[in-house]
Parts: sequence; structure tokens; C-alpha cells
Amino acid sequence: MTTDLRLELPAAPATSSDSDFRLLLAAATVSKLGTAVSSLALPLVAVLALHCSAGQVALLAMLSTVAFLLIGLPVGAWVDRLPKRPVMIAADLVRAVLFGSVPAAWLLGCLTFTQLALVVLLAGAATVFFDVAALSNLPWVVGRPGLTRANAHLVTADAVTQVGGRGAGGFLVALVSAPAAVLVDAVSYLGSAVLLLRIRRPEPAVPPRPAGGSGRGLAGEVRDGLRFVLGDPLLRPIALAGACTNLSIQLCQTVLPVLFARTLHLPDGVLGLFFALGGVGVFLGSLLARPLARRLGAGRVLWLMGLAVAPLGVLVALADRGPLLWCAAGAWLLITLKVGSDNVINVSFRQHATPDHLLGRMNATMRFLLTGALTVGAALAGLLATVASLRAALWAGALGLAVVWVPIYLSPLRGMRDLPGTEH
Repeated sequence: MTTDLRLELPAAPATSSDSDFRLLLAAATVSKLGTAVSSLALPLVAVLALHCSAGQVALLAMLSTVAFLLIGLPVGAWVDRLPKRPVMIAADLVRAVLFGSVPAAWLLGCLTFTQLALVVLLAGAATVFFDVAALSNLPWVVGRPGLTRANAHLVTADAVTQVGGRGAGGFLVALVSAPAAVLVDAVSYLGSAVLLLRIRRPEPAVPPRPAGGSGRGLAGEVRDGLRFVLGDPLLRPIALAGACTNLSIQLCQTVLPVLFARTLHLPDGVLGLFFALGGVGVFLGSLLARPLARRLGAGRVLWLMGLAVAPLGVLVALADRGPLLWCAAGAWLLITLKVGSDNVINVSFRQHATPDHLLGRMNATMRFLLTGALTVGAALAGLLATVASLRAALWAGALGLAVVWVPIYLSPLRGMRDLPGTEH
């Protein structure tokens, strides 16, 4: 079992750990608030300021995550060799400069789709480093017994920033234009870097690679991470179900801005409120995850929640003016509630079940699969929107959402009450 390989982290003083986690949580909240604004503003920059096609909007969505496919796996091996917090700070500063260039170019009258594409591609690469380092750093900051509570706080913060950020994003786009709204994201990354710099507690020395392991050289270390995740009977179905969920949701959310703006002719603020409901769903899911896991069992919750939301993608595909828009919004709320619940349970289990020297590679492998699915979903959405219709992409997303529970149901997770790391 994976838990047999676990190496215990030394206990951290409670006051130091709490203070460090508060700074880490504040940094995550600030940066994700800006990211939520730009996740709405950037597609609208393409649609409203640059008059891009649905295919170009889908290309931007694909480029924002393609780095996880291109460099995600080796980044895990690199992060395992490096102190984590300096990697996170450097990634924040790079993203601040990149996103700050968008409103600057727009004010100078020289903003182009090529620049927008380069910004999202390079910022995506920086995000790979940040995310892998942050997930690998968390077990040290809070200790393994505190992982479930810490991840619940992080998922809750993510949800709150999605609600506030996307709602504010729609308001800012209407008030000051989409390119100017992107400036909020640049400032947020600077704020995150400042907060991370205030964490004074030194990181532990990078653990030595175990003698006799197969990780000889970068390629061997990458294979170790892949083998660890894909060879585990519990981690593998979690990865497959998560990838299917991400692929399906990305198919929908890539084309929804175009559908709302060009087909339904809805105000920008409506799109912001629709996506803000997704943040409400993630927030509620993060709150319900632990009570549901205690009552039904952590393993059972993972497939039962997937089965419960299986038919709801149809309502998103039918989104239109009037009552159908309200139905689609309610379905989106419940779909993202499942995502919030899954995030708390799955991330805590993954971090707990992984030995220290493999944390970076495990997280990179999971990000490769989960975020790589976002890239594939964006590309597929653009293809379907171009050769068929926007609705075709939404129906494909609905089909994916209908089967996300199957990998969990066919695995040992189906009847498990407790997963290591989620009992606390």
C-alpha cells in the first residue's frame, strides 16, 4: 500500500506552523482573487477588444494549461531537488510582469492576439512551478495530521475568491474594460510574493533520494513519479476521474463566454455571475466534504457525488435566455459543489499517502493528468465549435460529466469509509 512508504515529517511548533499557514493562505487568497478576475477578463479581451473567433478563444484556454503537458513531469523532479518557497516567489513575480504587460500594451494601442497568446503560455509555465511547489510545501507547513483541515481552508479560499473575483471581474470589465481588469491579476501576484517573503521559518533540507531507487537522472525520476501514481490502485482511479471531470468542465467553460456574448447577447456581468456560482459551489463542497466523508465514507462520497451530478451537464448544454439560464446556473452550482468536495478529500489523501522525496513528482504527475485534461478540453472545444457548433462542445462536456463516477466505482475506493489522511 502507498501508506507503507510514507516518511513522517518532523513536528512543527504549533504557533510557528499556524502563523506560516496564515501567510500561505493569505498569499493563495490574494493571487487567486486576481486569477479569478483575469479568467473572466482574458477571454473577454479576446472577444471584445481584439474581436477574436471562438477558435482563438479556445486556443487561449488551451495555451494557458498546455505547459502542464509540456514541462509538468520534469518540473516535479526539479522541484523535489529545490527549496519550495523561492520557486513560488519567482513564479509569482514572473506572472506579475506578464499580466501587467496586457493593460500596458492596450493603453499604448499595440495589444495583439499574439501577445495575449504568449502571456497565457508563459504564465502557464510559471504556474506549473508554483502549483507543484505549493502542494509539495504544504505538508511541511502544517504537518500531515493537519492536511485535511488546511486543504479545506485552501479550497474554501479558492471558492470565495472565485465568487468575488469573477463577480468583480464582470463588473470591472463593464466599468473599465477587459484589458484594464487584467491589471488586478498582476497586482495580486505581487501581493502573493510579498506575503510569501514574510514567512521566516526555514524550509527543511531537500531529502536525499533513496539509495537503490530507479530514479537515476531526470528521466528516471520522472518515471518514478508516473509509476507511483499510475501503479497505485487508489491514486490511479482518482487521477482518471479527476481528468475526466476537468476535461468535461473545460469543454463547457471554454465556449460559454462566446455563447453568452455572441449567441445569447447577454451582458458581461451575467457571465461573471454565472461563473461566480461555480465558486459558491466549490465553497459549499469544501464545507460539506468532511461531514459527508464521516457519514458516508470518504471513498463512497467520491463516486456517489459523481453519480448525483451525472445528468446535470444536460442543463448546461441547454443554456439559453429565460428559465433555461436559471436551470443551467443551478446545474453549474451543483457540478462545482462536487469539485469542491473532491478537492478536499483527494488532495489530502494524495499528500498523506506520498513519501516526502516523491511529493514533487506525485503532484507534477497529478497536475500533468488533471491540468493536461484542461488543455485537451480547450482544444476539443475549439475544434467542435469550429467544425460543428458551440452547442456541440457543450453536449460533449455533458457526456463526459455523465461518466466521471465510473473509475471510482470500479476501484477499491467504492466501499471504503476512510482514506489515509482524511480521518482527522
